[in-house]
Amino acid sequence: MKALIACEYSGRVRDALIRNGVDAISCDLLPTDVEGPHYQGDVFDIINDGFDLMVCHPPCTDIAVSGAAWFKEKRADGRQQRALDFVQRLMDAPIEHIALENPVSVISSKIRKPDQYIQPWEYGHGETKKTCLWLKNLPLLKPTNIVEGREQKMHNLPPSKDRWKIRSTTYQGIADAMGHQYSEYIRNHYSK
Repeated sequence: MKALIACEYSGRVRDALIRNGVDAISCDLLPTDVEGPHYQGDVFDIINDGFDLMVCHPPCTDIAVSGAAWFKEKRADGRQQRALDFVQRLMDAPIEHIALENPVSVISSKIRKPDQYIQPWEYGHGETKKTCLWLKNLPLLKPTNIVEGREQKMHNLPPSKDRWKIRSTTYQGIADAMGHQYSEYIRNHYSK
């Protein structure tokens, strides 16, 4: 089984899939934060390379509702439409199983509603950060470790040069759940 993790520099989902026996590669315009299979460049350079699964984390800067105050400007100069076109291209990729992850955004009103909302506290992190999943031929992600705590730690981070990067990194518990549950589902799907 081959997996592409699009728009991922952290390597968290990639490595979770590798730990579950998947031949996985991450791809981002940025270099990977940790050693491992990584293509630094445009995801569309490799998207047709025979992947069975794609987990993608497209940039949310121009589409997340947390930035709604700037939507008028982003619509006027075309940034929001370009971001939506990128999301649609990912969703339309010729890959059998796709999970697209993003915060609450205009994807819901401009493309389609998400299949699922998840929270970090369902996967071992005592925080809130409502995250949407748009799924193609994949099951809903099941909570693995419901814990106390409903703080908005990521939302309340102080300004810093790395704030955007910290806020966009996939929580380890969510990455582990994706790695295990998606690989098991696809193995079972192909063994029938």
